[in-house]
Amino acid sequence: MHDAQQRPFIQKTRIAIIGGGFGGIAMAIRLLQNNIQDFIILEKASSFGGTWRENQYPGAACDVQSHMYSLSFAPKADWSRRYAEAPEIFDYIQGLIADFDLARYARLQCEALSAAYLEDECQWQLTLSDQSTLMAQYVIFASGPLHVPQIPQIAGIEKFKGKVFYSSQWDHQYNLRGKAVASIGTGASAIQYIPEIAPQARQLYVFQRTAAWVIPRDERLYSSIEKRLFAKFDCLRKLHRARLYWSNESRAVPIMQPAVMKYAQKLAEAYIRFQVKDPALAQKLTPDYLMGCKRILVSSKYFPAFNRSNVELVTEGIQALTEHGILTQDGKERKIDCLIYGTGFITDPRIYLKPFHCTGLQGIELKDAWKDGAESYYGISTKGFPNLFQLLGPNTVLAHNSVIFMIEAQVEYILQMMQLAERTQTQAIVVKDQVQERFNRQIQQMLSGTVWQSGCVSWYQQDGGRNFALWPTYTWKYWLKTRKLNPADYVLLSKSKASRAA
Repeated sequence: MHDAQQRPFIQKTRIAIIGGGFGGIAMAIRLLQNNIQDFIILEKASSFGGTWRENQYPGAACDVQSHMYSLSFAPKADWSRRYAEAPEIFDYIQGLIADFDLARYARLQCEALSAAYLEDECQWQLTLSDQSTLMAQYVIFASGPLHVPQIPQIAGIEKFKGKVFYSSQWDHQYNLRGKAVASIGTGASAIQYIPEIAPQARQLYVFQRTAAWVIPRDERLYSSIEKRLFAKFDCLRKLHRARLYWSNESRAVPIMQPAVMKYAQKLAEAYIRFQVKDPALAQKLTPDYLMGCKRILVSSKYFPAFNRSNVELVTEGIQALTEHGILTQDGKERKIDCLIYGTGFITDPRIYLKPFHCTGLQGIELKDAWKDGAESYYGISTKGFPNLFQLLGPNTVLAHNSVIFMIEAQVEYILQMMQLAERTQTQAIVVKDQVQERFNRQIQQMLSGTVWQSGCVSWYQQDGGRNFALWPTYTWKYWLKTRKLNPADYVLLSKSKASRAA
């Protein structure tokens, strides 16, 4: 009786989904659509939404078109504009939660701290932040690569007496009106909030380490007629989505052929000169690397913000923070009231997964398996880790089209893996070592001739220059390759023995 009282609570489920963002939600919906209800969604925050719950800064919007940034099996016909803003995307997600009653499958404010594969049982043992244990046959990582802020170490930060916050942790209670504000970083978030806060601030200093290539946003509102037609005739909505998809796919051509990108770059250079009145300033805002090497950003408002008299572009390196300002390398101090980090996220899973202990076959740690670089098979399955699946895993993030397309392909592939294990009456499935190794050699070979590997350093790369993030070619090729699982690529395991898939 005493032992029973001391024993920690252990819950069992067939499938544990880690993360309640787009990936986790997509997986959950497709499970329900396949009559699978034995799953739990673990979400460390108090609500669903992932990226779109966190990023609520002024001007936050998606740089992929609304009809491409929504689930094909749970569509929305009445998007207000071509590129949805964060609140509308968040509302769409909340609608999915309600429509599919996903709250009943969720454990909110519950973080997975560690995962260990029990070989004898073909089960995963998850330790959770509420000190309980969860046993699951399958574990699906859907935590996403954009959730751990990248905050630079600046000397003197502890001395600064003003307000400090990060773009994804925006303090909406703090009034920027009449304040001197410094923004560090010129990435995807910064180019969206800078034009929004510039009219409010008395003075805005934009600290730029590396200039970004920014192209215009072909934004427009959808008319009420369009929305009604999309709702009434689903074929029209699908046709519109298909047009957006193929127009996005065309962007991959200059990525894979850098010689073509040089022509697109000429147009981007002309766009900067057109939008920025001061030629010297336009030059400072023009990158010195091949377009596409770093992420291409989309905005029609960013460059005009620098025409304002209260906005200063600072390209000098930061030396230190003082009590009331920022000291640059040239010895000049700029007095500020507020510092905003727009410095992006830690994207290397070896770093952002560091606190998460995950052990697979023979006790190998995932971080050790990835010590030379994160890799998997189609960004989904990793050798040595049976029944552990990822969404948007290594080399499946995109720079030219919607990641939702990739997530959907991965979700269908995961369903096939689980069906194969069930069909063969085995309990676990794992990719063969040589299959994964051959696949990743091919991926790196395909990446070698792209603009991403043309000489600059970007978040796509780990230290040393290896690209661990991006899919190197068209997304339709990924869909074709993952459309039908090849059983010969996997080993099937049972509680008593291992058997090769036929």
